This record gives sequence, structure tokens and C-alpha cells, in this order.
Amino acid sequence: MTRWTPRPDGGRPAGRSCSHTWTADPPPLTRACPPCAARGRAPAGLLLCLTCGHVGCDDSSPGAHATAHFDSSAHPVARTLAGDRPWAWCYEDETYLDPPERPEPRPAPRPPESVWDYPRPPVLREDDREVRVEWAGQVIAETRRAVRVLETSHPPVFYIPPEDVRRELLFPAIAERTWCEWKGSARYWDVVVGDAVRARAAWSYPRPEPGYALLAGFFAFYPSRTDRCTVDGEEVTAQEGDFYGGWITAEVRGPFKGAPGTRLW
Repeated sequence: MTRWTPRPDGGRPAGRSCSHTWTADPPPLTRACPPCAARGRAPAGLLLCLTCGHVGCDDSSPGAHATAHFDSSAHPVARTLAGDRPWAWCYEDETYLDPPERPEPRPAPRPPESVWDYPRPPVLREDDREVRVEWAGQVIAETRRAVRVLETSHPPVFYIPPEDVRRELLFPAIAERTWCEWKGSARYWDVVVGDAVRARAAWSYPRPEPGYALLAGFFAFYPSRTDRCTVDGEEVTAQEGDFYGGWITAEVRGPFKGAPGTRLW
């Protein structure tokens, strides 16, 4: 995956932030713009689609082939193939993107947390670490505004606000809802990227019980049903068990509910 940052110098004509700052980096399918090459034309610059590897000319005219590819595919981000400083353009958010100027400092280690010190009923804790969910070559969600749910015997579950989730990739799952005695009725979601479908990879509480109203509309993801979940760059280990969706990071200590023989803990 490649990280980008929105250009701060007025390169955002739509005035919006960008929701595609993490992208894949596929190899180019060709070394030239095929329609231009067929006509013996050599465009000044080329753009590489960061979803599928399509190459097209970066002319600003309405018929430019990189633009035409976005219009037909809705693949949002393309980067320049020029040899000088790299940059990208997000068609969806109308934003220029550049690589980060410098590597981000590694966060200091967090003090250990035992899941047996977490309460029951569970509590909510806002968390400003960078939380990211990846699947099928896409960043499905990315936020620094997560809410952790802490409950006795369970690793934390991170809930992500809807504004920081690629909701166009989530579809209601065909499955029964479940009921949490604390939070209420949960709704499940399939994650769909092109022809790839990951069933029941996420869940939410559209109308949580009063004590958990902060979670309304937020999404949680099973680490075991995605390619990669990270917290401040650390890859998460999934909680055992088909039902549970806890995220185990370095500071979280068990033993954890979910393994065989622990259901009644």
C-alpha cells in the first residue's frame, strides 16, 4: 500500500478532504496510452490508475484517456508516471495528492492492559490512534476518531465513524441480526470490492441502547475477515472464535475469551 497526503497549497478545487489517502500501487498494464499510441500520438504525460494499473494520457481535455477511464470505472486515484517528484490526482474528491514529506515518528509503547481489568457492562473510550482496515487491495476504513469498547475477558473492539468508512463498499448482509444485552441489535455488512465479496465482515448498531448511543452508525470490522487491520501501523491479531471481533495489539494482555472451552467465561 502507498500513502498520500492532500496537497496544502490550494490544490483542492472542490474544497473537500480526500478519503483515498491509502492506495494500492499496481504495475502499469502498458508503457504508453494505448489510444494515443494507436494514432501515433505522444502525450506529454501519463497517469497510472492505482486500482487496476490502467495507463492513460493526462491531458486536461474532456476526452483525455485517464479521465475517460475514471468516468467508466469510478477508480478514484491515478498517479503520474513521470520520473520526477511523484504526485497523484483523486478524481472523486478533486484533490492533488503528494507523498508525505517525512516518515511519521513511531508512537511510544503503551502501558499493558489486562482484559480482566476491563469492566462489565462494557465501557466506551475514544481513541485518537490511526486505525485502518484493508481488504482486496483497498483501504476500507481509516480514522483517528475510533471508539474502543472495553469488556471483561475480551480484546477491545474498535468502532469507526461512518464518515471514515468507504460505505459504497458495504452492503447489508443476508443474515439474521444478533442481540447484545448491553448494546442492542447488531446489523451485519458484506464488504464488496469488484467481484470479491467478504460476507459479514463488519457490523454496526443503528439504534444502540441509551448507554451506548455514541456507537450509532459506527462500523466495526472482524480482523479475521479482512486482509489487514492496523492500529498506529501495528498489525492486529484477531480474537479467536467465529462470533467475536476483538483486536489484539501489543499492550493487550489475556487470556481472552473466544478459544475452545471459553464460551462461558
